[in-house]
Amino acid sequence: MPCRDDGSKQRPDPLVGASPARRRVLRWLLLPAGQLLPAAPSWALTRISAARLWPAQEYTRVVIESPVPIVHDVVTLKDPLRVVLDLKGVDLDGELAALPLRVQPGDPHIGAIRFGTRAPDTLRIVFDLKAETRVQLFALAPIAEFGHRVVLDLYPAQPLDPLMALLEEKREAPARPRSDAAAPERAPGARPDPGGTPSRRRIIVALDPGHGGEDPGAIGRRGTFEKDVTLAIARKLKRIIDAEPGMRAMLTRDDDYFVPLAARVQKARRVESDLFVSIHADAFREPRARGSSVFALSERGATSAAARWLAQSENAADLIGGVNLDSRDPVLARTLLDLSQTAQITDSLKLGRHVLDSIGTVNPLHKDAVEQAGFAVLKAPDIPSILVETAFISNPDEELRLRNDRHQTRFAESMHDGIRRYFAANPPLARRTTGAG
Repeated sequence: MPCRDDGSKQRPDPLVGASPARRRVLRWLLLPAGQLLPAAPSWALTRISAARLWPAQEYTRVVIESPVPIVHDVVTLKDPLRVVLDLKGVDLDGELAALPLRVQPGDPHIGAIRFGTRAPDTLRIVFDLKAETRVQLFALAPIAEFGHRVVLDLYPAQPLDPLMALLEEKREAPARPRSDAAAPERAPGARPDPGGTPSRRRIIVALDPGHGGEDPGAIGRRGTFEKDVTLAIARKLKRIIDAEPGMRAMLTRDDDYFVPLAARVQKARRVESDLFVSIHADAFREPRARGSSVFALSERGATSAAARWLAQSENAADLIGGVNLDSRDPVLARTLLDLSQTAQITDSLKLGRHVLDSIGTVNPLHKDAVEQAGFAVLKAPDIPSILVETAFISNPDEELRLRNDRHQTRFAESMHDGIRRYFAANPPLARRTTGAG
């Protein structure tokens, strides 16, 4: 008889007579077929409505969605490395049975997925790992179109940090500043600042493609996802900025996965970004709404009811994308609580004005002014930050343009032009080097 992970005996194969589709799935799995179904009658088990996999270098997320809450538990095992997720009262139906087929060869963390049973009414999912991982498991209550979700996040035990690589590149090979975007020179005869030596450095721009992973953002009538449009434009803008002497861009996400709002802000601060630009695509119940917009943070309330509604919608991304509230980093929380942001907001409005003028050359403007509202993602206290709504994805004509590669490139170029104009008028202060480097 085959054995389960806990070493106990397993019942004979209950899947004699299974459909051809299910048999193909079972042959692919690594465990014998007899381990694949709970023995409880199917009428007593919960059917899974969706099972999704979001692989990325930063972490891999597994989401199991059902119409009712599921009792769940997880354990990490070695020799070989694997994570075991137990789901009580769950049926191995089509959605869940197909999950192993969604494992991609390039997944940095999961090598394969197989099934077993721990008890007659408990389904066991075994994730064979490629390397040691740090595991987070949590549940999410229903929101929007999502039901109850069990979320398993697999982080590398020693995470790769592209942000640190960017910092090292800045230290080792600083680019020559441009005359229109360089750190200001010290006036002739001026005494050096005793606090440190001004260092010639690259200008760093943090680009934040909105939404991602579980959170698709707004969806157009042709099925266009906001998260895909924002990533495409951000990647194009990054290439343009990286080609600019003395400038470098960093993406808060470089693939289709979810990043919490506070983590996006922290990523920008960790590389000492000079600007933070969050990229989105608006939506409204009326398909006639159209035009691009630029928003900055407000401490006193939104400049319009529409701006207030949009901020509330964007701030709900953590609930939709799925944040483990039990493990929130207090440093991230403090990042969003700084109240002395007057200077940041002033600079953000200047940046927003330059970007708004530039993007107005490639797309109509929804409003001819930079609006303000309480966007959580704009609350870095020391980085000028704006949120750009590229267009209304709910407008059929603008959705078509947002899907167009050439229009995406033109829009990215216009944003770059606005950023350059801002730095030409507001050169960044030179950072100070210390003995710590």
